[in-house]
Amino acid sequence: MSLVVLKPGLLTTVQDLGRYGAQKYGVVVGGAMDAFALRVANLLVGNAEGAAGLEMTMVGPELLFTEAALISVCGGGLSPVLNEREVPLWTTIYAPEGSRLRFEPAPSGCRAYLAVAGGLDVPLAMNSRSTYWRAGIGGHEGRALRAGDRLRAGAPSPGSRRLAERLAGEARGSAAAVGRWSVAPELLPRYAASPTVRSVAGQELELFDEDSASRFFREAYTVKAESDRMGYRLAGGELRLREGRELVSSAVTFGTVQVPPDGQPIVLMADRQTTGGYPKIAQVASVDLPLLAQVRPGGRVRFQAISLREAQRLYLSREQGIRKLRAGLEQLQATEK
Repeated sequence: MSLVVLKPGLLTTVQDLGRYGAQKYGVVVGGAMDAFALRVANLLVGNAEGAAGLEMTMVGPELLFTEAALISVCGGGLSPVLNEREVPLWTTIYAPEGSRLRFEPAPSGCRAYLAVAGGLDVPLAMNSRSTYWRAGIGGHEGRALRAGDRLRAGAPSPGSRRLAERLAGEARGSAAAVGRWSVAPELLPRYAASPTVRSVAGQELELFDEDSASRFFREAYTVKAESDRMGYRLAGGELRLREGRELVSSAVTFGTVQVPPDGQPIVLMADRQTTGGYPKIAQVASVDLPLLAQVRPGGRVRFQAISLREAQRLYLSREQGIRKLRAGLEQLQATEK
């Protein structure tokens, strides 16, 4: 299967779950901003969770499928339209040969993910297919997609082929076929234009004065226009240290909240640097990173303090839900005739 980019959208890149093992060389992890959405999109088409798909930001692309394809679109910010028919998010869709997929804006959300059965087959770069466009690494020629680009998919799994055959029969003579299964609502993230994200106290929380530490977990912060895949710059009440001091740079990760000298926090995102020397006031719980990834510039974010133990419990609960989804889909694919 191959797809042709007719219109590229605002920022459409090939992403998987990230480039691990090279941070010691200063290479960022990258990968999908909303990893949950990409993982589920892949499961819905019979792929491994980490297969490469498209991350589409705010303004979606227009794509032509030169061959029939089994696809899924998950995440937020965009509503898919296949052959001028609106199709739902979070389910499996059969796109006949020659199909055109475009996207209408959605009232909230920032990023949607397109998975294709077999995964997008772009070259591996340091064991990942993710695009890190600042360094020109990975994805399709190390950059965002442009009109005229052509991408190929790998070989679908046997389960994917069985699902495609069933849906092809249902789609005969119509624009598309939509699977009669979807993700349970209780498993989906509670995306919101202005979410509250649960967070654990950072390593240097005690360095901030009492008023700042309290304010951070009490007031809302606005996501500034300068925000990107590397970090969300926030605007709100100034956060002050008890006293000025120099810190030794140390490891950071997705969701680390640092506070530079201007007192305005920055939440590090998928393309974050490998180390940072600004004081860390908090760490966003991994279970709520998808909520953060879907906030548009101008949106507001609140931070809710939770314990490390609670963050771990929430993570394990979500992973259990994904395991159940995977098992159910595998059973479905195995029984398709």
